[in-house]
Amino acid sequence: MITLTSDPIDVATALHHLQSSQAGAIDFFLGVVRDNTQQRPVDRLEYEAYDRMAISEMQKIADQAQNQWPILRYTIIHRKGILQVGEIAVLIGVATAHRADAFEACRFIIDTIKQTVPIWKKEVFTDGQQWVNAHP
Repeated sequence: MITLTSDPIDVATALHHLQSSQAGAIDFFLGVVRDNTQQRPVDRLEYEAYDRMAISEMQKIADQAQNQWPILRYTIIHRKGILQVGEIAVLIGVATAHRADAFEACRFIIDTIKQTVPIWKKEVFTDGQQWVNAHP
């Protein structure tokens, strides 16, 4: 399951999707909006995406991960729009038979998404704003 959404991410639904009788490990990465960046107070984050390309690129990353690790199930959910402090911006979930594979695959997926997927983040501070990644 790969999704871009403007709605809050439901961790319980993602967990339900990942469950398998063959899975001995389910690993989650949750990227959460924090209240500061480099000593500057963050008011909110704003995400924009090139939806069709972002979904396509995330699928390529998931396919690469499945070629490297014995993944039983996975989910990638990324928010777009305005997010407040404490909200989940991204969820990566991986189910495998063993924990090492789940940890490694999950880390690979989130690290590669941050490098290659056309999703852009603007940090809005109490005293200004800045795009963190290159803007379209």
